[in-house]
Amino acid sequence: MAPPWIQELHLNSLTIPITIINKFPVTPSKPIPVKPGDTLYLSNLDDMIGARVFTPTVYFYQSDSSGGTFHKPVTEILRRSLADVLVPYYPLSGRLRETKNGKLEVFFGHELEGALMVEARTNIALSELGDFAAPNPCWEPLIFKFPNEEQYKVLEMPLVIAQVTLFTCGGFSIGLRLCHCICDGMGAMQFLGAWAATAKTGTLVTEPEPCWNREVFKPRDPPEVKFPHMEFMRIDERSNLTMKLWKTKPVQKCYRINREFQNQLKSLAQPFDDAGCTTFDAMAAHIWRSWVKALDVKPLDYQLRLTFSVNARQKLKNPPLKEGFYGNVVCIACTTSNVSELVNGKLPETTLWVREARQNVTEEYLRSTVDYVEVDRPKQLEFGGKLTITQWTRFSIYKCADFGWGQPIYAGPIDLTPTPQVCVFLPEGEGDCSNGSMIVCICLPESAANKFTQALLIDSLST
Repeated sequence: MAPPWIQELHLNSLTIPITIINKFPVTPSKPIPVKPGDTLYLSNLDDMIGARVFTPTVYFYQSDSSGGTFHKPVTEILRRSLADVLVPYYPLSGRLRETKNGKLEVFFGHELEGALMVEARTNIALSELGDFAAPNPCWEPLIFKFPNEEQYKVLEMPLVIAQVTLFTCGGFSIGLRLCHCICDGMGAMQFLGAWAATAKTGTLVTEPEPCWNREVFKPRDPPEVKFPHMEFMRIDERSNLTMKLWKTKPVQKCYRINREFQNQLKSLAQPFDDAGCTTFDAMAAHIWRSWVKALDVKPLDYQLRLTFSVNARQKLKNPPLKEGFYGNVVCIACTTSNVSELVNGKLPETTLWVREARQNVTEEYLRSTVDYVEVDRPKQLEFGGKLTITQWTRFSIYKCADFGWGQPIYAGPIDLTPTPQVCVFLPEGEGDCSNGSMIVCICLPESAANKFTQALLIDSLST
């Protein structure tokens, strides 16, 4: 059995019947500073192949205690406030298109199409959804997708898609899809916070004032690629890893990792120098090793990659970013190891590799990334031999999402299985506090799940 500071969370299996009542565009409530035919520049950080996705999240709100249903009209308040917030965030009312060289830009057509809002009902209560501690793929109907929508489709799509689902208990959910090309995680929190504050107060709130200014990340002329950028290298898939994950239907596993475990792991993971490591360094190293052990990856000399996003905002000094910038300011850090070194080596060594990859993301690395994408624009996502970890624990996702009905009982992603080589670190509950427990979500074949759980245990580090 896992010790109490690691707890596997069991996800309810259920079907959520959804009836869509209405679909309507939401356009800015006032004139915006663009006219039909205008375009907006997107940086190469916005236009990396990994950003050409929608990030789906869901937010659940319980009914108020007085009457079981909300006295305020939920959908209308959310629609009106979204229309107001789309005035300062007007780029989100445009569409994406490709230019001649395959680069993306935001454009505004003759008819401003705006965001899309969907109102839906279900005949079940929130209590029937089970535990709200961790994301559940069965919540997928709460996120709107177009019929026969292609995976990774971003061209000609609304850049904000919001589905409001009303439950019989009086509670509701907001299923939100934001195009990653327009904002990274921090930018999404800024937009979400503005929308929520505007809904809550009934008047437009933008603190800080949104800043577009993507030209600050224009490539150098001529481009200067000063790093190998392993994160973009083509992958020769000759291991059994991808086969195990994509050919067998993986399951989403979620674990509550409490602070005691994180602290003990961090102590055991300290690299053999005086520089120390962060909790993320230790957790990422441990999860990577445990995942590869559980999947029993072969051959042992196969080169693996761990990638993760690093927020580079604080690293930019020349010039510093303006407050309110909500575009992509993330670099993809990457470390590599062959299977044998990873599973037979020591945790402090793996942690050192993670720490070095994180620290290698400097201002110059970011500029080199921009230039690399300009010279060699990757056309497809590379999955072979790779685990990608996304850290959400520093996002104030619960605090940002109070639209006037209190903080959500759950806020975050839903289903990782469409891209089963992604692992997410989530904050637990309303605390929004990285000092507390985190929820680790990862995809595994059912046959490897028990082995992964055992590999997570600190006792396994001594073997």
